[in-house]
Amino acid sequence: MPDLNLLVTLDVLLTEGSVARAARRLQLSPSAMSRALARLREATGDPLLVRAGRGLVPTPRAIELRIQVGTLVEGAKIVLRPAEQLDLTTLTRRFTLRTSEGFVETFGPHLIAQVTEQAPGVTLHFVAKADKDSAPLRGGDVDLETGVVDAQTAPEMRAGPLFQDRWIAVVRDGHPFARGRMTAGRYGDAGHVIVVRRGLHSEEIDEAVRAMGLERRVVTMVSGFATALALTRDTDLVATVPDRHTLGLRTGLRSLALPFQIPEFTISMIWHPRMDGDLAHRWLRSCVRKVSATRRRRDAEE
Repeated sequence: MPDLNLLVTLDVLLTEGSVARAARRLQLSPSAMSRALARLREATGDPLLVRAGRGLVPTPRAIELRIQVGTLVEGAKIVLRPAEQLDLTTLTRRFTLRTSEGFVETFGPHLIAQVTEQAPGVTLHFVAKADKDSAPLRGGDVDLETGVVDAQTAPEMRAGPLFQDRWIAVVRDGHPFARGRMTAGRYGDAGHVIVVRRGLHSEEIDEAVRAMGLERRVVTMVSGFATALALTRDTDLVATVPDRHTLGLRTGLRSLALPFQIPEFTISMIWHPRMDGDLAHRWLRSCVRKVSATRRRRDAEE
């Protein structure tokens, strides 16, 4: 009969990608962890982790198992955990949310108000999302993040849609482009501030512009939407940004429809499957979902 304790060991090994870190997390000696890895290799018939330079990398079989094992271990924890009810009034916990600055500006105040009203002992820690690396979610440093789910998102992650968004052009109030509609010629002739960030979904903008035989004249590049929009306030630069995602950042600015068609995209919340059964995490996800839906209805009414 297989030793089911090995599933927990395998889950930690594949999450950490290091025998030493896995040993510390499981409070085992390095030699005991090495013996456990040897047993796992024998049981699975695969080396699982192989040497690459000074570190270890997972084999294709290990990558395939990581999703299955994580789900099994979390399911076992749920089964063996005593029945419980969530008392929000006594809940004391800090949740770390990895989002863009636009999401915090637009949805943060409403989310904080809802969380504070229901669970005053809960603290929300917003951290910047500089890339689409899923390691912070996988390692437990981040509880929830928002963004577009694509090929760069780790396949084991869970996701729930929040709202549809679209790209728009933004200029300062009083900008020559603020009078009349934005034409392809105007857009092509303008000086642009663009956001350059790993994993950013803006390639389709350049593709659409090139399809019209134009090129964006890039004057400056920044790392976030807040900075891009701040620059448009005192210059004649045009920023192309997500509409709903940056609503809280665009006070006093003029928003214009783009002179070409780009499909809308879905903003989702993303979390690790080990948090599926966590009642407090479920509550947090419901708060984020509710705030996003409420704000969407308000946008439509305005």
